[in-house]
Amino acid sequence: MPYILKNKNLEIHIDLPSENYNASRFDWTGKIVNVKFQNVQLSSMESHNPQNEHQQGKGFYNEFGMDTALGFDESVIGGWFHKIGVGLLKKTDSKYHCGKNYEIDPAKFKISTESDTFIISCHSKTINGYSYVLKKEIVLQENNFTINYSLKNTGEKDIITDEYVHNFTLINKELIGCNYVLKFPFQLKPLRFIETVNPEKKVEIGQNAIKFNQSPKETFFFSNLSGSKNVDAQWELINRKSNIGISETGNFQTNKVNLWGGQHVISPELFFNIAIQPGQSTQWSRSYNVYKVI
Repeated sequence: MPYILKNKNLEIHIDLPSENYNASRFDWTGKIVNVKFQNVQLSSMESHNPQNEHQQGKGFYNEFGMDTALGFDESVIGGWFHKIGVGLLKKTDSKYHCGKNYEIDPAKFKISTESDTFIISCHSKTINGYSYVLKKEIVLQENNFTINYSLKNTGEKDIITDEYVHNFTLINKELIGCNYVLKFPFQLKPLRFIETVNPEKKVEIGQNAIKFNQSPKETFFFSNLSGSKNVDAQWELINRKSNIGISETGNFQTNKVNLWGGQHVISPELFFNIAIQPGQSTQWSRSYNVYKVI
C-alpha cells in the first residue's frame, strides 16, 4: 500500500522502494505515483496500456543519469555500476541504455515520517571508487508540495551526473489537446532544439508557450528548449476546461529542458546538473504548486 500525504486540497500517493515499480531506470526513493487536487487527478503513466505496469514510469518519478549511469564506463562487461536511487546494475554491453531493464542489486533504504513529511534515504555500496548517500524529503503544504534532495559523495571519485523529474502529467484524465497550454519563463528556441519529433504537426511552439491544435495520437519530443542557455527552472501547465494549473519550480537554473508526451500524457523535464567532489554534498529542491485558474 502507498504512503499517503493528505490535506484538504492535495493527496499524494508514494510507493515504498519495494512496492510496485521494480525496473532499473527511475529512482526508487519516494516514488510519487499519484497526485490529486481537490479529488482531481493530476498524474498519468508512461504508457496508457502498459504490458507490465511495474516496469513503466508514472506520476512524478525522477531519474539520475539518463544518458549515462554513474561508473558505467569504468565497469567491465559482467561487472556492476551505480544507478543512483536504485542500486547496482549489471553491465551487459558497451553502451548504457536508460530504457533497458538491467539486473539489480538494490541499495539500502531507510524511511521515516513526520507530520506532512515523508523522508527516505538511500545508502549505496562502493563500486569502482563510487559511493553515495541520497536523502529525499517530500513535504506537503496547503496547495503545494516540495521535494528536497541531498546527495553526499562518500566515495573516492567525483560524482558527475544529472537529475530530473519525468512529470507524467495529465489533468482530470483529459487527453492532451486544445484545452492545454504549457508555459515557460524563457524564450523557446526551435532552431536550437537538439531534437524535434512532431510528426503530426499538432504541437505548436510559441515564444514562451506550447499549445496543441488537435489531440496528438503519436508521441512528440523536443529537447534543449532553451537552446542550452541557463534559465530559471520552471514550467506551468494549465487545463482551460478544468480550470486547473500545476507548476514546477526548481531552486536552480538549468541549461537542459526537454518535453515528451502523447495523447495521454505530457512531461516537461527540468534537469539539474550535479558535480560533487569526494566528501562533499549538494542540495536542491523542486516545488509543485496546484491552483484553480480564475
